[in-house]
Amino acid sequence: MNLVFLGPPGAGKGTIASEAKNHFGIPHISTGDLFRSHIKGDTELGKQVKAILAAGDLVPDSVTIEMVKQRFLESDAKNGFILDGFPRTIAQADALAEMKTLDAVVNFVLDREQIVKRLSGRRVCKSTGRTYHILYNPPKVEGIDDETGEPLIQRDDDKPEAILNRLSVYEQQTEPLIAYYREKGLLVDIDASPAPEKVLSALIKAVQK
Repeated sequence: MNLVFLGPPGAGKGTIASEAKNHFGIPHISTGDLFRSHIKGDTELGKQVKAILAAGDLVPDSVTIEMVKQRFLESDAKNGFILDGFPRTIAQADALAEMKTLDAVVNFVLDREQIVKRLSGRRVCKSTGRTYHILYNPPKVEGIDDETGEPLIQRDDDKPEAILNRLSVYEQQTEPLIAYYREKGLLVDIDASPAPEKVLSALIKAVQK
């Protein structure tokens, strides 16, 4: 099963991907994780990415494409994959089409109001990085970390104005991709608003048709 996951921040792609990979027995390949592991491993590509990010620039398509290409050669990706965060551009989508034939491109749909509600409710313990959510996973005492007793903070990128900005960037980037895959008959829209187990079962049903 060769799948691509698309969806705005807060749609729960990562949560669903970690369940779906177990169901299908295929790896979840996130470009964020790829970047981190190449940087950590100090590979040639990792050195390039580190320098690009340090300069505050965006990683060019050619570098991202090469990382994904190398990842496909690993044995766990022989029977398929879930790609998350790639492709982000039409050029990347064209490169992917030359490497692999996709079974489906899953587009997780969630309205702006719900995205803001999900993301702006996140709270973090500064020293440990433990994450809470004021609605879905609240601490035992409001505003206080369960283990360290420290006050929880809201990260700047989880504030509503920052979330709306991230969403606008995502929409500009992804709308062309959604049209590209819809035209090819590969796009499957999934409602991302229910509980994760319901979203997962809708996904399994949709891609196994």
